[in-house]
Amino acid sequence: MATAQLHITGMTCDHCRQKVERALNEASGVFAAQVDLEAETAEVDFDSRRSDPHDLVTAVKAAGYGATIAS
Repeated sequence: MATAQLHITGMTCDHCRQKVERALNEASGVFAAQVDLEAETAEVDFDSRRSDPHDLVTAVKAAGYGATIAS
């Protein structure tokens, strides 16, 4: 299992947070995702054989929000 930290932009309310969290949890290989609205971050546990952080960014963007891999 691997963990990725993402910086999320464009969230303005709890509905946005839920939408991003759902998109991440539905991404291939994701075990769990937790999104923090106030900190604009997401922590994602995933199977590195099935996904990578760039795939997670793509999932967030497909949901209509901005995302980058946090350093």
